[in-house]
Amino acid sequence: MTTQPFHDRDGWVWMDGEFVPQRDAKVHLLTHALHYASCVFEGERAYGGVIYKSREHSERLHHSARVLGFQIPYGPEELDGIKHELIRKMGFEDAYVRAVAWRGSEQLGVSAKSNTVHCAVATWQWGDYFADKMKGIRLMVAPWRRPAPDTAPCNSKAAGLYMICTLSKHAAEDAGFNDALMFDWRGQIAEATGANIFFVRDGALHTPKPDCFLDGITRRSVIALAEKRGIEVIERAIFPNELATFSEAFLTGTAAEVTPIREIAGMAFKPANITEQLLHDYSALARRKNA
Repeated sequence: MTTQPFHDRDGWVWMDGEFVPQRDAKVHLLTHALHYASCVFEGERAYGGVIYKSREHSERLHHSARVLGFQIPYGPEELDGIKHELIRKMGFEDAYVRAVAWRGSEQLGVSAKSNTVHCAVATWQWGDYFADKMKGIRLMVAPWRRPAPDTAPCNSKAAGLYMICTLSKHAAEDAGFNDALMFDWRGQIAEATGANIFFVRDGALHTPKPDCFLDGITRRSVIALAEKRGIEVIERAIFPNELATFSEAFLTGTAAEVTPIREIAGMAFKPANITEQLLHDYSALARRKNA
């Protein structure tokens, strides 16, 4: 994994209809998205040169934009082709892909209906988000909570919703943890800062109902894999006082893939059979050419 700054790299970015050198892929200081968070994005992974669930990601990007009140000028099928061509142009096999759309700089105020909608796709090589996965990661409880659905557009992958994730992730790292577990406004368990969460009890999977956070694409894949193996999946409200009743826990997400958890705020979990099985099942599925 390279540590070179993103603004100073060789290669290409697709931006507003053309491939431009990565160092030249810039937006203006007075872009509405920078000041008012009118921006949506997708994080995707390519395995063997093929993006896992590319169409679902492209369609979700469009859905996210509609929720924020703007329309992306490139359709899902066109975006799929752009992502594929960019990976080919960069010569990548296994890579992370970032598609993003935002309001431009014609107006700079709360209202910006006439602003141009821009779109870009970038890609870079990125290994495991959490190294040595079966060792498990440590989570603290986040200092911020997921907002209620009537206070934020929680069914959009909108950049502004990640402000509290950054704050919570920084707090966790400062305290020596890998990540943070976020509760929702009701005090129920929601998710980690950038991944969904699952628990195991008596051979069944328990996971929070996604009514105030994204129903992740990886999350849905893992649920389908579990059901295929005959593992019961229960989507429900989960409260913090239940944490001690679970034997295993893991995160799911494009970046995290399937990542076991060994501790949440002092409570121990043992990455074991169900977690390891689903980790391997997801890895096998994502790396298929036709996934």
